[in-house]
Amino acid sequence: MDIREILIASSIDGTLQPSLFFHPGTDRPAPLVVGLHTWSYDRFNQEKNYLPLCRQYGFALLLPEFRGPNLRSNPRKLEACGTLLARRDVIDAVGYVCENFAIDRGNIFLLGCSGGGHMALLAAETAPKLFRAVEVWCPVSDLVKWHEFQPQCQQDYSPHIEACLGGTPEEVPEEYVKRSPARHVEALKDLPVSIHHGRHDPVVPFSHSAELAKKLEAAGNPRVYIDIFDGGHEQLPHHSFEWFSKLAGKKKNAVRITG
Repeated sequence: MDIREILIASSIDGTLQPSLFFHPGTDRPAPLVVGLHTWSYDRFNQEKNYLPLCRQYGFALLLPEFRGPNLRSNPRKLEACGTLLARRDVIDAVGYVCENFAIDRGNIFLLGCSGGGHMALLAAETAPKLFRAVEVWCPVSDLVKWHEFQPQCQQDYSPHIEACLGGTPEEVPEEYVKRSPARHVEALKDLPVSIHHGRHDPVVPFSHSAELAKKLEAAGNPRVYIDIFDGGHEQLPHHSFEWFSKLAGKKKNAVRITG
């Protein structure tokens, strides 16, 4: 099967929302990777990174749109950037493919980088029992702190943050808190969470992910994995699929060593 576009009705406002979907064509239910696009792009921007790996591992792939990029040029910007509408788009899309295709419902994985990491964490917090695990790379986890960082950021995202949230942190503080996954980690206490962040990231400081991991551990999550690597604002999708494959029982255990 080739990747296809599907339209799913929102459970909140009834509008048809697009996603890209691939199924390996197996009769047995396939694990599902839900790949979320980055801050400034749409459902197409991770296809080239995730689709070859889904073919390799025999996974299904879902790439939801969730109201488009978090940019002031997006006509739906007030519906994007982690709103309940956007989160439900992800959850509705998962529900649709589970009902209509052979999906292993016990192995549904969330994957996102940067703004996709932001949305992966929010979707996981909204429906934690739906997912087997979540892996994020250099995620935007606290919009208040990220807005404060913008004068030092490689690119100034503040006009886009403010346009999507309806103002500055001083003007609409409740929106910034509501859409900052680091402020609601209690919902993730039973879900494996793998966090990766480049130490030299010029867009989102790695300290944000280090703090996120500490909050998750303090909330009682025993399966938080944090990797601060020698790199920048980037991800290694092969690593994600290796981990998902292990969790799904498709990879043999590592060789144990002695001494």
